[in-house]
Amino acid sequence: MPIHALTMLAAGIGIPVLAALNAALGVRMGSPAAAATILFTVALGATVLAVLITGPAALSRAAGAPKHLFLAGFLVAFYVLSITYIAPKFGVGNAVFFVLLGQLISAAAIDHFGLFTAQVSPLSLTRALGIGVMALGVWITQQA
Repeated sequence: MPIHALTMLAAGIGIPVLAALNAALGVRMGSPAAAATILFTVALGATVLAVLITGPAALSRAAGAPKHLFLAGFLVAFYVLSITYIAPKFGVGNAVFFVLLGQLISAAAIDHFGLFTAQVSPLSLTRALGIGVMALGVWITQQA
């Protein structure tokens, strides 16, 4: 497996772990928003360290970036806040299954249309069938 695939596999493994850890922290603190604040504080420290190691000069180019690209920050905040609030009530697995389904749908649309400068990869019948099978899997998990 190439390093990119292994890296993304590790990131995928981390998503439910992140959800479970932050949901537990939110319950313990009595506030999903406070838990999310702690998560983002730790994440900020980690990313500042990474940018210092890899080259802080890149930060100076942020001012010239299209402003809509900064919406990603709101999306990650929405994800963390929603998973931290919902996972303790709905279950980590259930929450992540629906997140996964949403990721598959949006990823297919982004790739198909080449949105946000993504490499174009048309939605083939095989890919659509794969998304359908995964959606069926999510539905099956909800029946138990």
